[in-house]
Amino acid sequence: MSNRITQLFNIKYPIIQAGMIWNSGWRLASAASNAGILGLIGAGSMYPEVLREHIQKCKQATNKPFGVNVPMLYPNIQEIMDIIVEEGVSIVFTSAGNPKTWTSWLQNSGVTVVHVVSSVKFALKAQEAGVDAVVAEGFEAGGHNGRDETTTLTLIPMVKEQINIPLIAAGGIATGQAMLAAMVLGAHGVQVGSRFVASKESSAHNNFKQVVVEAKEGDTQLTLKELAPVRLIKNKFYNDIQELYKTAPTPEQLKELLGRARAKRGMFEGDLEEGELEIGQISGLIHDIKPVARIVKDMLKEFQEAKQNILNIEDYYF
Repeated sequence: MSNRITQLFNIKYPIIQAGMIWNSGWRLASAASNAGILGLIGAGSMYPEVLREHIQKCKQATNKPFGVNVPMLYPNIQEIMDIIVEEGVSIVFTSAGNPKTWTSWLQNSGVTVVHVVSSVKFALKAQEAGVDAVVAEGFEAGGHNGRDETTTLTLIPMVKEQINIPLIAAGGIATGQAMLAAMVLGAHGVQVGSRFVASKESSAHNNFKQVVVEAKEGDTQLTLKELAPVRLIKNKFYNDIQELYKTAPTPEQLKELLGRARAKRGMFEGDLEEGELEIGQISGLIHDIKPVARIVKDMLKEFQEAKQNILNIEDYYF
């Protein structure tokens, strides 16, 4: 399954395990890379020296390529980037910031740079900044999201029409069928987040993993658009946000309610009432917690079966 993405990252299959905060430590990233896809460590939830430890442990656990996802809105960004280069990480996915800030600096150190975007406008800015590829993430995705609420089904072909660098689709992708659909729309590969949250190797708390597999359609919602749009599972904290919205709150009041470390409290520590539980809409289609290798194997099997079904489409649909 060789294409522009597998060649860019030197991986076997064009699938990227998303670098999600509080979920994507070295165990998940190394398991993903060992399964033939690209594993990413999520630096957003790590102090610099913790990130260094995860990188070192990941190098010990796999001899395959892996990368680090860096949300650029976090503090200590210079120290984080220095550690990435010092440790010889060859792939970085940046998000939540201007790609011009770090792309050339990283590339001058031999790092392949990918930027995550939620719109055509930002995809073009990333291409102009010289990134090696972009991830176009639709409204369905978990965690922090685009303000325009553009779905993956419409975002991918619109981005594909405007850029000429490799394109990775994200948002609502947890099956081989969705992977095939994204590639038919023009993506060269897919980034998968929520499905890997519900994996054995994810660093998420088991309470959170169980909520994910129990989630149904409509159990997530995009909120806090005045601060940074984020898709959450509906729980007490989410309901508190909705009650506050009835008072037409200021951004400062929303920040006060949000407080600090809500995501850690929910996803890493397992507080299902007061924690921030970030997950995508596709959680309604995730029903079990499996090893990463099995998730990848199942996706690839579904992908091939879906391709065959398309070839035999007259037998199936007419």
